[in-house]
Amino acid sequence: MKYKTRLSLDLCFKYIFKATGLLVLALLGGILAMLVYNSFSFFLDVKPLDFITGMEWNPTANDPKYGMLPLILSTTLVTFGAMLIAIPLGIGTAAFIAEYASPRVKNILKPTVEMLAAIPSVVIGFLGIVVVSPGIASLADLSNGLNALNGAILLAVMALPTIITVAEDAIHAVPKTYKEASYGVGATKWETLIKVVIPAAAPGIIAAVMLGVGRAIGETMTVLMATGNAALMPTGFFDSVKTMTATIAIEMGEVPYQTTHYFALYAIATVLFMMTLAANMLGEYFINRFRKFHAV
Repeated sequence: MKYKTRLSLDLCFKYIFKATGLLVLALLGGILAMLVYNSFSFFLDVKPLDFITGMEWNPTANDPKYGMLPLILSTTLVTFGAMLIAIPLGIGTAAFIAEYASPRVKNILKPTVEMLAAIPSVVIGFLGIVVVSPGIASLADLSNGLNALNGAILLAVMALPTIITVAEDAIHAVPKTYKEASYGVGATKWETLIKVVIPAAAPGIIAAVMLGVGRAIGETMTVLMATGNAALMPTGFFDSVKTMTATIAIEMGEVPYQTTHYFALYAIATVLFMMTLAANMLGEYFINRFRKFHAV
């Protein structure tokens, strides 16, 4: 009787977990369908190529312009700058926690990093306005520091907890036998870390980086507050920029319902969705390549 009960419970939970997995896929599919449906209404008025390659975003002008290339480049620039800061700092911190830190330091550093993730994005944005922005303006002799560099620094801070936590888990999960074998042939701790541990943990580190990229691309409030929100073609990190997420957040609350401008924001969201999906697929590709390499 107990055996049959256990089998019934196993079967019941199997279907429950299967249903939750399918529900997640259904939600994702529903979101994508909603975005595509509303975007289609926009593309009845504006050609997709003109939308993607257009050099001007000014939907409220007498002659509305719906070119989102400045928004794409601004988002890419801020995200790229954030990853330039966050990836080496995050992986280095993760390696220190996993390999070099004493138990006492580790017990202090890990909770501190995790607490950093709990800081609201609006607080990070406020600190960017009152602390980082004046510093950038002073160092670069600018009228203000609300630019792409400011947004990149703040996004790097926000992405660090994710990158550090996931990368540290990946490094910590490398079997001790790998390190012992490296030490056995005379390698130093540094050589073991660089040539053995980090390559072995590469799939997890890449996953950490891609999660950080996703956090940076999708962040709204921080870049809305800290980047200046100028929908112009960026030429460098000291230019004020306007990201796709900030554009949606600023304009969605004021745009007339079911107008071309309204549907244009859905088109931006669709492009943003595709960019995030492409980044995740690229990360998954490299993760699988590293797994196959280690399997061989």
